[in-house]
Amino acid sequence: MDMLVNIDVPDLPRAEAFYCNAFGLRPGRRFGGEVVELLGGPVPIYLLQKPAGSSPVPGGTQVRSYSRHWCPVHLDIVVPDITVAVRQALTAGAIQEKPVQLASWGKLAMFSDPYGNGFCLIEFVGRGYDEIAT
Repeated sequence: MDMLVNIDVPDLPRAEAFYCNAFGLRPGRRFGGEVVELLGGPVPIYLLQKPAGSSPVPGGTQVRSYSRHWCPVHLDIVVPDITVAVRQALTAGAIQEKPVQLASWGKLAMFSDPYGNGFCLIEFVGRGYDEIAT
């Protein structure tokens, strides 16, 4: 099985710049003017330009909003140095929602991208999640 990540954004050039600058990704293929493939991570990320207010699902009542929102699915990005990664994400335009927190398995910082999508930066220490796995 392969996996891809799709992220809806209202402004494709701005989103491409954010994700490339924040996470060191690079553009791959382009599909018309509405989709760009980002490479450099463990799975390709596809930025999909979708206007605010458009319907995300046929027959649904919700519309796309790019203000901060909760979603049960989000990205956790594992980094080798959380201090460097936090600085890089903030410089690119991320919004830090919680400072770096320490846990027995590592360090965690919570953010949102400029479009309201949440993500976390994680730096594993020791055996990572194996520190707490049963």
